[in-house]
Amino acid sequence: MNAAAGGKGLRILASVSPGEVRVVLLSGDELREAWVERPARPDGVGDVHRARVSALAPAMAGAFLALEGGETGFLPDGEMPGKRGGLSEGQGVLVRVSRAAQGGKGPRLTARLSAAEAALGPAEGPPKLLAQGPEAALRLARALPTAPVVTDGPALAARLRAALGEGRVVLSHQPVFDAALDGEFAALAEPEVPLPGGGRLLIHPTPALTAIDVDAGPVAGQDRAAQQRFNLLAVAESARQVRLRRLAGGILLDLAGLSVKQRAAYAEPLGKALARDGLAQLLGLGPLGLFEIRRQRVHPPLHEVLAGPLTPGLAALRQAVREDAAVPGRRLALRVAPVVLAALQGLPGALAEAEAAMTRKLTLRPDPSLPLAGWTIEEMPHGG
Repeated sequence: MNAAAGGKGLRILASVSPGEVRVVLLSGDELREAWVERPARPDGVGDVHRARVSALAPAMAGAFLALEGGETGFLPDGEMPGKRGGLSEGQGVLVRVSRAAQGGKGPRLTARLSAAEAALGPAEGPPKLLAQGPEAALRLARALPTAPVVTDGPALAARLRAALGEGRVVLSHQPVFDAALDGEFAALAEPEVPLPGGGRLLIHPTPALTAIDVDAGPVAGQDRAAQQRFNLLAVAESARQVRLRRLAGGILLDLAGLSVKQRAAYAEPLGKALARDGLAQLLGLGPLGLFEIRRQRVHPPLHEVLAGPLTPGLAALRQAVREDAAVPGRRLALRVAPVVLAALQGLPGALAEAEAAMTRKLTLRPDPSLPLAGWTIEEMPHGG
């Protein structure tokens, strides 16, 4: 880790780049949490809205509420303070987003607000966003009041200092993510997780569930004690990856090379590893020998955030800004696939932020020969 990330204990690092903020929680040099936020497209969790009841849904034990911008959220009866029910169509309600939208469904809402949230405005009136939820760095800082916060974004540092106090937030003049942390962060988008001593986890999210397969590799041919040590490592790393990637819904874990009876011995260590994550619960060992885990969804899983052409485009912009800072004054051109360029152009503010951060305007060149994740940065000749 670089100097900004050095030391022991819990630390929060927030890396700001065009169109994106990446935040990590480190314990020593171990990655504990990882967040990717695109400020132009927030997930909405924690937002406080003045909403209007658009339809009652007694069969679903709740109501659909219209939010500003035409979005519709769902308010369960159990999330109304006091006596359940009692809503009527057209009624105004103050609500907070408790779970991000998913799969074409709108966000989940709650009307159980703090006094400060309830004072943000009257319930009656047209739907309106009254306050945005806290960004990841602030959420982590509030949850961990002794952890220092280091960021390379001046505007973010100013917002955090206003909320947390001057002494707790450090503004770094160097990128807070070094190459090692960049690589570890990027690996969270990959399906394969290497395990110490050989073997790997294979993580495959689907719309219905996530499958985690433990591949023992060279350990499979070793003695039973080696296999036991390997599976204990696999159990701990599986629980860590579930939290890091914010996997949600049903999760099936398939350990390596064990009978169903032998696998039962790993229920206790798996349950303990998952207990560190307040959103995860071990349901048990199924008849097929698969551990069944359920994790509550609040924010979108990382694989949803990182899917598509925008992620490689923002990585390319980030690298272009770094190369300009290393040798200012050069004329740089960025070649990306056309679909990646379109994604960058469709994200409000990203290209303008890159231009503002560079000493000379970045030339963008669509290149149909490049794959989705491929891009190149070239130095243009003077006068070219």
